[in-house]
Amino acid sequence: MRSPVSVLSLAGRGGFQPRQIVSSLRTRNYRLFFFGQLVSVAGTWMETVAQSFLVLDLTHNGTILGLTIAARFLPILLFGPAGGLFADRADKRRVLFVTQTLAGLVSAVFALVIVTHSAHLWVIFLLAVCLGFVNVFDNPARQSFISEMVPPEELANAVTLNSVAMNSARVFGAALGGVIAAIGLALCFSCNALSFGAVIISLALMRTAELFPARKVARRKHQVRQGLAYVRTTPELLVPLVMIAVIGTLAWEFQITLPLMASKVFHDGAGAYGTMASVMGAGAVVGGLISAARSRPRARSLCLAAIGWGAAITAAALAPNLAAELVAMVFVGYGSITFNSYAKTSLQLAADPTMRGRVMALWALAWLGSTPIGGPIVGWIGQTAGARWSLMIGGVPTLAIGLLALRPLSRVDRRRAEAERRDTAERQDTTVSEPPGPEDIEPAESEAAGVTAGSR
Repeated sequence: MRSPVSVLSLAGRGGFQPRQIVSSLRTRNYRLFFFGQLVSVAGTWMETVAQSFLVLDLTHNGTILGLTIAARFLPILLFGPAGGLFADRADKRRVLFVTQTLAGLVSAVFALVIVTHSAHLWVIFLLAVCLGFVNVFDNPARQSFISEMVPPEELANAVTLNSVAMNSARVFGAALGGVIAAIGLALCFSCNALSFGAVIISLALMRTAELFPARKVARRKHQVRQGLAYVRTTPELLVPLVMIAVIGTLAWEFQITLPLMASKVFHDGAGAYGTMASVMGAGAVVGGLISAARSRPRARSLCLAAIGWGAAITAAALAPNLAAELVAMVFVGYGSITFNSYAKTSLQLAADPTMRGRVMALWALAWLGSTPIGGPIVGWIGQTAGARWSLMIGGVPTLAIGLLALRPLSRVDRRRAEAERRDTAERQDTTVSEPPGPEDIEPAESEAAGVTAGSR
């Protein structure tokens, strides 16, 4: 295996470089992982469409739908930091072998339950919680493993392309899921169970000698608390995580808001939901490719992404008809991938390699683990005040938190720029002050020096 390399020393501004868009795919291990993720996430979105409409068919209640989604993420809320510490201590590739296999088995059980007409609400809740416990360990391992597949200069591009893969798969998976759900919900769950095999095969085909493993963290007491203290004293981690928590709680609830908009506002079912999710995913792919062309975004880019995304979600809430909604969803998708990729990139680049698993577990806690809180709230608002308000309650706070975080993250950018200038000046001073060694003397000068010494 190659020796671990810290990305903290990487400098450089995030200029737009079209050649950068797919640069990390030149790395074989990451390329395998990328295409495995494409297949697996497409299956996941097929299952997501099926599960949402399974619950709506059983209950016709947006609040229950929110609680069902919340059950899936409740284990992350409760045990997410512990899962991150486990990822820092363990071989992440081996962890993923286990978690992907277990996730596939849960989906297979879901399919069996539907085929045997045993899909009671308590069974759906139980299986959602089981999948949540798998994700406690899968999410931090999968996110932090990206940095071990690519050289450090390709990390920002790899993180962004990973988000592009997820949203490209969303386009295909949600659209196909809407079609297959009309045929039979069990088929969606069966396809997802099989799709996890793509990731397992990609992990098996990797060359371990070409990985960049982070140094494993030795077992000590209070390591979860140590990770929390590290984030609390690091503004470039703390501010983005606060933003992610607010936005993840109120805005990233599209598994709830889009089915409600499709059924209650536009009076359509799985087909309209699949179309909305696909259009959103298409906008996300475009946004992801543009983000991938930036080598390293500035910290305040996260604020600008939040402001634009909040405005797009608000526009979607106010759309008068389905055609206008689909136009707005393009920009919602563009904003979602831009914000999410900037957030994950800034966290991975700013975190110490030995803390990366715990930091990305906090990302999962803020982004996904907030769903048990936000999901029921958003579902209840959509049920009582109207589906449009379920989007509005996410759009306005997203815009506001982007404005509030602009000043502190601009200070982070200024400190980073000053540190880079100092490093550049120190390197230049070192180069000037070092006298030339014997290997730096030109051959002619060496011969002349020898003749002079011999004549004395």
